[in-house]
Amino acid sequence: MRLALIACMMTATAAQADGLLVQFADGAPKDSLVFQNNGCPLRDATIVIDLRGTAAGLIFDVTASGAGVEVFQPVEVETGNVLISPVADGGQVLHLHVPDFASGESIRLTADLDDTTSNRQITVNGSEMVGATVTVAYGAFMQTAPFDSDGLAAVTLPPTADGCLST
Repeated sequence: MRLALIACMMTATAAQADGLLVQFADGAPKDSLVFQNNGCPLRDATIVIDLRGTAAGLIFDVTASGAGVEVFQPVEVETGNVLISPVADGGQVLHLHVPDFASGESIRLTADLDDTTSNRQITVNGSEMVGATVTVAYGAFMQTAPFDSDGLAAVTLPPTADGCLST
């Protein structure tokens, strides 16, 4: 699964290469979100994953009681320097604070996403991420990008005259 994720990220288009790539991957018992910074360093940034636009009604299943089904998992950092704002069970928005995210670095989170509209609620595939968005904000900059049917979102980070945004 990791090889497929790496291959998918390496085949990004030139427009995607200068920004932040976010890849969702279904897993058992944990799903994952991998953030790859292929652009300029980000400092004191906020990254928001918003599931509210998904046709599958995706939610974060973080507790044994509540909106999710069967297995639950808290949102956890596996790699990277990131702070996670608390997510309510059944919540659809994840806020991350990233103090320092260097070019070429990645952040990996695990979570349990559930589908609230089908018979396969516990399994979420990349196509169910369509309608979800990722937003990156820092300083005066803010940019939002949608997830595609492969569970990939690419936020373009525009360069300045010296090649990177001042932060």
